[in-house]
Amino acid sequence: MTAWMGPIRRRPAMPAPQPDWAYFVDLDGTLLEIAELPADVRSDPRLRATVSALATVAGGAVAVITGRRISEVDRLFPDLRLAVAGLHGLERRTASGLRHCHALPSESLSAALDHLRTMLARHPALLLEDKGVAIALHYRQAPALASYAHRVMREVQSALGADFCVQPGKRVVELKPAGRDKGAAIREFMAEPPFEGRQPVFLGDDTTDEYGFDVINELGGISIKVGPGRSNAAWRMPDVLAVRRWLALAVASGSTAASTHHTTK
Repeated sequence: MTAWMGPIRRRPAMPAPQPDWAYFVDLDGTLLEIAELPADVRSDPRLRATVSALATVAGGAVAVITGRRISEVDRLFPDLRLAVAGLHGLERRTASGLRHCHALPSESLSAALDHLRTMLARHPALLLEDKGVAIALHYRQAPALASYAHRVMREVQSALGADFCVQPGKRVVELKPAGRDKGAAIREFMAEPPFEGRQPVFLGDDTTDEYGFDVINELGGISIKVGPGRSNAAWRMPDVLAVRRWLALAVASGSTAASTHHTTK
């Protein structure tokens, strides 16, 4: 006899994107396909055109929320000057171009980096990335070493103390200053023009994006998980291609609204 499991809960249908929303978008795995190495990731002209048009129709209320540095975002989108929260919010550029960087004990992080280089010398497939204010250990080329990578980073964090925390991601584990995350960065953007007063939407694919989803849900916004996996996001998209198509709809919606407004004046 089959036990009654109760009604199946279905996620609501994706809402149609609107030009008067505030758009927050993760990069790797959301706007861009994940590559074997972080440096191998590339954007393409069509994506850059979509993001540029979205920023125009949304009145500049578009921000990239990423674990990459701001300089990396500028490399991927060389013709744009987007609002960006880089390194999970440790550095942030507002829509007006103002830069904010959060201070940290750099001497401790430098010593940790030297220690990690020594420990990882016998595992060349592991990629150690110095982000300046954070350290990322990638195991995309050696997934069998995932447990080892996480253990090593936890040991280093324990030695550094509460000023730092370990942040897991997709085949990467990071050591970064505590107290900063994507959710905090979104909250800061929402207190500034042109984001202030708009309904926020955030698209992300990784565990690091859950901080952003929680803030978006708290603000009554639209949280969208890209790809599989458990999440607090209210909506879900299957992949990067679906994200790009949905954002293109926002551009089309904004262009239509602008055209209608101009015709009826």
